[in-house]
Amino acid sequence: MRVLRAITVTAAACAAVALSAPLASANPAGGPPLGGGNGPSNVTVNPYSVHQGSTMQVSAAGCTHGGTVWSHGNFPETRLSAGSIGFATVRIFNHASPGHQTLSVRCNDSSLVATHRFTILEGNGAQGGIGGSFGPSATETAIGSGLVATAALGAGVHVMRRRRPIGSRA
Repeated sequence: MRVLRAITVTAAACAAVALSAPLASANPAGGPPLGGGNGPSNVTVNPYSVHQGSTMQVSAAGCTHGGTVWSHGNFPETRLSAGSIGFATVRIFNHASPGHQTLSVRCNDSSLVATHRFTILEGNGAQGGIGGSFGPSATETAIGSGLVATAALGAGVHVMRRRRPIGSRA
């Protein structure tokens, strides 16, 4: 029984290796890169809808030597990383026009340009993660000062009422 199980596992492993060999040789060294080598393809953005002042992730296939991403008036020209799928993180301008916009991607080793649409939403997104870097407003400061003064006055009254006269001490 154990021998049959071992032979079955060995056969399955050999089949997996044999079936993956054609996939491994699909892009031989020195051959054209995935995506045809004719410039950027499969351009994607995440998220598709982004607020003014927020960041967006852009990816594109086919730029094995890197490239650039740009959208005039929406974010500055940004470098696309090298690899079979290149990535770039862009920050949308605070003054970018809301609505449907288009970005462009060009590989360093190609003159072809691919485009992709995205949407800019009006207003800034939530300022999460900033923590205590925002100071209190004037109203919050006045309320806090009033609460501290009331607590000090109450503590003083309590101490004065709890005080024993000197003659009653034993």
